[in-house]
Amino acid sequence: MDRTPKAVSDCHLLLEWLIPQLDKFPRLRRFTLGERIETGVLEVLENLIEAAYSRAKTEPLKRANLKLNVVRHLWRLSFRLQVISPKSYEHGARLLHELGKQIGGWSRQQTGR
Repeated sequence: MDRTPKAVSDCHLLLEWLIPQLDKFPRLRRFTLGERIETGVLEVLENLIEAAYSRAKTEPLKRANLKLNVVRHLWRLSFRLQVISPKSYEHGARLLHELGKQIGGWSRQQTGR
């Protein structure tokens, strides 16, 4: 039975969808905005994996949530700069929102709220 937390799996799915989207960014934005988004989501994944394998889960989950919020803002900025289509923006925003719900639920579970 796979014991991978849902947040880790969701983050993988987000990256599988997101990386090809970032590859479509115009050259001018790919190596600035696109790279920051990709690096941000990879950092979220690293923090989630750290939380999955450590006893002290609260801090890595807080870091993952903070980084995810930064990525959300960068994703919105990409849309406003017309780097991504409305359809891609909506789908990406939905995936980011779902991942945020997973991280939030996992965090609440750790703090007993």
